[in-house]
Amino acid sequence: MSDAVARFRDHWSHLHPDQDLTGMEAIGRVRRLAALANNRTDDALTDTGVSRPEFEILAALRRSPDGLRPRHLTRETISSGAATTKRLARLEEAGLLTRTRIERDRRETLVRLTPEGETLTDTLFLLQLGIDTDLLTPLTQDERTQLATLLTRLLTPIDRT
Repeated sequence: MSDAVARFRDHWSHLHPDQDLTGMEAIGRVRRLAALANNRTDDALTDTGVSRPEFEILAALRRSPDGLRPRHLTRETISSGAATTKRLARLEEAGLLTRTRIERDRRETLVRLTPEGETLTDTLFLLQLGIDTDLLTPLTQDERTQLATLLTRLLTPIDRT
């Protein structure tokens, strides 16, 4: 079975025959899969009025019924603070979330979904779940479980969220 990463590896192996390219093969496939999966999600979200990074904020808030502070959303979505601020403003303007000053510390805000935001997020989550399931179609259920386990082993030591 050949894919783009195998072609890249073949080219690099001619240029650097003394190098172990297994890391490039594995991580290259993870990166390529993530990019292609993101493209599918972007395409699916086109008519929803919400971008993929905005959906990631909505999803993080949906998983946190008590709300989150913007800095937690920044960390949760692996975004910059400026990008999070811009997305929060747009989602608030769309009526999908609210930002409320925290009484104990007026410099901080708490972000929560509105009922409209909850409904839209649930709809978009099911859309995303369908895309993810479709991408995994070539794998058996046991292979999906094994893949999830292996990716967890790789991600756990480096993911600080």
